[in-house]
Amino acid sequence: MADINIQRKKSAPSPWLLVLLAAAVLAVVAYFFLRPDPADEPMPADTTSVEAAPTDTLAPNSAAEQARATPPPADAAAGVADSVAPADATEDYSPATLAAQAATNPAAPNYALNGLQKLSGILVALTDRDDLRDPTTTEQRDNLTSATARLGEPDASLRPGFVAAAGLIRVMQQKAYPALESEANDLVRLAGQLSGRSATAAEQQQNKQFLTQAAAAVRVLSEPAH
Repeated sequence: MADINIQRKKSAPSPWLLVLLAAAVLAVVAYFFLRPDPADEPMPADTTSVEAAPTDTLAPNSAAEQARATPPPADAAAGVADSVAPADATEDYSPATLAAQAATNPAAPNYALNGLQKLSGILVALTDRDDLRDPTTTEQRDNLTSATARLGEPDASLRPGFVAAAGLIRVMQQKAYPALESEANDLVRLAGQLSGRSATAAEQQQNKQFLTQAAAAVRVLSEPAH
């Protein structure tokens, strides 16, 4: 009797296994192609330099910020201060400059203000003379500097400055210039009539008259007393 060779039929692989293998292959391929390039990643901030820098300083990142952070030079700051000050401390205050100011147009802006500043500068300098220095002169000088301390402020009245200047002229006249008595008394009278403004033509002419006579008086006071 012949032997019959019986072979067992091989079972086909599960389709789910093939799907899982395909998914794994795709995942690996996607990982290598889609992962970020290390060269494109931002570099971490260097905290060492930040910690080493002082906490109270900040480097400006623009020209405008650097200009604001840098203080102006001393001479520039002085120029700004001079531009807003009532008077320039380096100006030559003399009877000649006061007379020149008094001879200009009294309707010009700051005519009376500039004249009072020049007159005050001359008188304050005269009080340092040995023959004119005494407690009464010093008191009148302080009154003048106090009356003219705020001339640069808006709407500041010039009248207190004119009155104080006339009072100081009379004190110095009484001390060493007896021949100037009439002119000094006249200046005190004129100062009392001034309004301290220059709004009208009459006020402008009063200012001009006072400054003209004051220039003549300080010209005498600037000469040695006889």
